[in-house]
Formats: sequence, C-alpha cells, structure tokens
Amino acid sequence: MIQIFKNAGYKIVEFEEKADIYIINTCTVTNMSDRKSRQILRQAKKNNPDSIVVAVGCYVQVAKEEIEKIDEIDLCLGTNEKTNILKYVEQAIEFKKTNIKLEDVMYNKEYGDFGSVTYTEKTRAVIKVQDGCDRFCTYCIIPYARGRVRSRKPENILKEIKEISKNGIKEVVITGIHVASYGKDFEKKYELIDLLEEINKIDGIERIRLRFNRAIINNRKFYRKNYKVR
Repeated sequence: MIQIFKNAGYKIVEFEEKADIYIINTCTVTNMSDRKSRQILRQAKKNNPDSIVVAVGCYVQVAKEEIEKIDEIDLCLGTNEKTNILKYVEQAIEFKKTNIKLEDVMYNKEYGDFGSVTYTEKTRAVIKVQDGCDRFCTYCIIPYARGRVRSRKPENILKEIKEISKNGIKEVVITGIHVASYGKDFEKKYELIDLLEEINKIDGIERIRLRFNRAIINNRKFYRKNYKVR
C-alpha cells in the first residue's frame, strides 16, 4: 500500500507526524489486537482532526458493526479492497463522506496481487506468496478474515524478486497466511518447493527465509536439496 501511494506522488511520514491521510492496517487475531486497532484509529484523528482516517484489514473484515461505531473513521476497506486503496481514498477526499467497501472473502478465489513492490526500508524484502487458510480451526478467526487459500502466480513472484535483486536486496522472506498451502488451488501441480527452486536460481539473491507455521516445518520436501534457505 505504501508503494501505491509513493508511485502516485504522496509523501510518507511517521504516524506521530501530522498527516492528511492515516491508513491503519488492522489485526484481529486476539481481543487485544482488536482493542489496539480501535485505539490507534481514534488516535489518528486526534493527530489531525481534518485528516482522512482509513481502516483496512482483518478487523474491518470481521467486525463491521463495531467499526461502524467508531466515528473517527472516514473509510473502511476489507481484505479484498486493499489493492484499490488509492482510488477509494481519493474518492473519500473528494466526496467527504464515510464509506465502507466490504466484500465476503469466502467468495474470492483469486489472489489480490499488488504487483511488484520494490519499496523497502530494510536490507531484506518480505514477499507474500499466498493468502487465506482452509483449516478452519475452532479457535482461529483467520479463515473468516482472509478467506480460503489463494496462491499468487509464480511468474509474478519471480518478476518481483528479480526487480528487487536489481535494487541490491540480497535476502527475501517468503511468507503467507498458511504458506505451506501454496499452490494447492492451482489446476496444474505447483508447490512451495517448486517456487523455492525457481527463486534459488535468481542472480543476486543470496538468502531465502521462510516464515510459516511451525506445525509444518518438518515437511520432508523442503529438504530435498541444499538451498540458500535459512
């Protein structure tokens, strides 16, 4: 989302600074995260009462009625709508009225791709390759907030990493909601191990990290070859 605004000529500032637009990417894994999301949304409006405050992400997706009670919010975007955030924000600025854009994530079968993201403040780049989860564990709200498993097209992932490597980034972190499920929604068999093998061939990338659920780290397929994986 930062890259989208930078490409459109917006200046990114720290949250504590006075800004015209505040975008809060909310979390809903625990009651504590819900509470912190509400607090920071209200704090944003205190920073600048004339600003546009935008709530996006998981808490918005699963708690529409609670979000509607927060008067400080000018625009609410669910999981599916984040890729069009610039359009919705500029509409909010123009029409100056509270708006909610929220679709049922369960019906979404395509990965919401932001395209190649080259902006990073770190020496490594986090590359999201998958969204959603099909496990529906009793204690977990994630499938309802993020929908079912949707995998990003490998050609788009590889293109992004190649562009990042040209900018001097030598380390990538492969992540997702349930990254071990990568590829299960493809018609043609293509799994996480296949993606790693392709990334491993990219010049300039010296280290690949995996960030995923500990429950599946013993999958033997990940140890089929020696990779630049840590």
